[in-house]
Amino acid sequence: MLPLADRMTQLGTETAFEVLARAQALQAQGRDIINLGIGQPDFRTPEHIVEAAAKALRDGHHGYTAANGIPPLRAAVSADLKRRLGVEVNPDRVVVVPGGKVTMFFAIMMFGQPGTEILYPNPGFPIYESVIRFSGARPVPIHLREENGFSFSADEVLAKITERTRLIIINSPANPTGGVVPKSEIDRLVQGLAKHPNVALMSDEIYGQMTYDGRPHVSLLTYPEIADRLILLDGWSKTYAMTGWRLGYAVWPEGLAEHATRLAINCHSCVNAAAQYAGIAALEGPQEPVRDMVAAFAGRRRVIVDELNTIPGVRCIEPGGAFYAFPNITGTGLDSRTLQTMLLEEAGVAVISGTSFGEYGEGYLRFSYANSTENIRAAIGRIRTLLSDRARKSA
Repeated sequence: MLPLADRMTQLGTETAFEVLARAQALQAQGRDIINLGIGQPDFRTPEHIVEAAAKALRDGHHGYTAANGIPPLRAAVSADLKRRLGVEVNPDRVVVVPGGKVTMFFAIMMFGQPGTEILYPNPGFPIYESVIRFSGARPVPIHLREENGFSFSADEVLAKITERTRLIIINSPANPTGGVVPKSEIDRLVQGLAKHPNVALMSDEIYGQMTYDGRPHVSLLTYPEIADRLILLDGWSKTYAMTGWRLGYAVWPEGLAEHATRLAINCHSCVNAAAQYAGIAALEGPQEPVRDMVAAFAGRRRVIVDELNTIPGVRCIEPGGAFYAFPNITGTGLDSRTLQTMLLEEAGVAVISGTSFGEYGEGYLRFSYANSTENIRAAIGRIRTLLSDRARKSA
């Protein structure tokens, strides 16, 4: 065995991909599997975006681009932020990267090192904690509680800050819970951070255009008092059904964009040229496909929450955003990982254990409703039958 650096033992993974691989293996054996595990829209990328990429290739855009992204795309990002959020952003602060994870990695590696602490949401996207540990920093969980709609408490976050804290990660709307942080908590957090001027923030807003019931998305970019230490993570993957295009961006504070660009040069050189032209078409083209997709998710959200709440031992609050439900399954008497395995192997339904998203995810499962209403109803029916049969046999 070749000797690896000790830090390699700190890297985690995404269980969603492991569950997907097992689901695909079962399908290859002829099993009928309904996948409510994978976190990507089940919609096609809009045709005008696809055509823009094809045209870019036909026009000869085959080479390297600027490491931080082609100027027209960074300008389009700035114009989009102005349109949606009313915030002026210099395109020089925008760094285009191959997906949202790159911004996470860059931000955490910039601020994380042995002896420091980074706060992150838990249950939360597993790559946060994975990269924090990889950086050598100590991960400090921000407990997202069901009774608070899986929002954070600003007072609790502020109380966790120490002289070792270098970065706070916020994610709203959130994966895996669908939780949305209310403006009152963000206001309180920003106000309290005035006492901690050396603490940076990374706001993961990749689901920012997916909120429901008229609930507004509150972007940390709209708070000028933290502009000098805020890293905004966003991109095209969820909003435009472009997960496989690997296209994201970040807005960095003045002075940090240069460091992010240097990391990009060392890491991936630049983003695929044709994908960048597709990104321009997405931002500048018709937005009806986005609205239609979110409207479809809104309808499915009501279906899956209502259906989950009919299962004995399961309760589910209504998520405010993204396309995930995060039901409490403690009433079933089963732990999260056991139930995840049972549902896949016996019911043919792929979901993700809450423990895949941190220690506070025990007692929960993540359901993605990026699937048809018909499949959602069928999946919940299978789960209801399986658990009812199990309860009857044990009675």
